[in-house]
Amino acid sequence: MRLVPEIPENRDVRVPRLVGLMAVDAHEAARTQDLFLTAPDRPDLRAAAVDHVVRQYPPPGAQVPRKSAVYVWFDFGEGEGGGGIREPRVPRPPLGGLRRELAEPGEPPSCCAALSSS
Repeated sequence: MRLVPEIPENRDVRVPRLVGLMAVDAHEAARTQDLFLTAPDRPDLRAAAVDHVVRQYPPPGAQVPRKSAVYVWFDFGEGEGGGGIREPRVPRPPLGGLRRELAEPGEPPSCCAALSSS
């Protein structure tokens, strides 16, 4: 049996956590792991130096081959929008809700009101 030494260039690397980092720091963290950073929402990745990473793929801790691409998405800077995804406000929930189930404060519960009127 012949043992073949493993070549470091062929080993997988772990993806670092990039979420929360500024673009310039995320780029450096990826580079130290021999990974490439790419941003689908920012073709001018070098110009996004102070924007913060809000999402990444593959997730942190995933093992990928060296020289793989790590996709990151950035928070928009001031004046660029970035309102984010908000829950829908229209249409509003139907009226009633808990008020149909629970008595108003100070009123006896409906089960006790029927008993006390007898």
